[in-house]
Amino acid sequence: MELDNWQIVERPSYLGKKRDQKYAELDALYGPKNWRISWKIGDNFVDFLGVCALYEDAYYEFLRENPEFLYQLIDGASDVYDNALSNVNSYLDYKIQEVNSTHIQDISIRRSLVRMGVWFKGEKLIQIRHSLGNHPLSMILSPGKVPFHKPRLIVQPELSGWWDKESVESFYQKNKFLLKKVS
Repeated sequence: MELDNWQIVERPSYLGKKRDQKYAELDALYGPKNWRISWKIGDNFVDFLGVCALYEDAYYEFLRENPEFLYQLIDGASDVYDNALSNVNSYLDYKIQEVNSTHIQDISIRRSLVRMGVWFKGEKLIQIRHSLGNHPLSMILSPGKVPFHKPRLIVQPELSGWWDKESVESFYQKNKFLLKKVS
């Protein structure tokens, strides 16, 4: 995406459950369709689906390089979710965000399993979340713990948050920019 008609406003912080409220504020401030959240990748900016592709690649690489976690996951889990049981209904579609905060790790994990030609065989739905999960894989597969596979792409300086340095979540948050349309 070119920046021809767009100007960088800021690097927004973690939105979490305030996402919809923040988006409404941005609509009021700039007008609908006059702002966007984009992610800086090298000299380019990508949209949500573009950043999801790289996010997913990090999960794919982590699971490929750590087969002990991959097999523990597929043998023990019936599926995964982030912040609501309804997350499983998103299946492989990043655009299905049915709750008031964005969930990507669950979809990335599912899509990685499809790419590997494997699927869940277990009986337990596992929450993949930094601190709320009740399974050992909850923290291991947290986006705040899974390393980003291309750390050189992470925009510096580091922004602080609940995530580890050079993790998938660090990439997602640090590369996020608010852009506004210019006339």
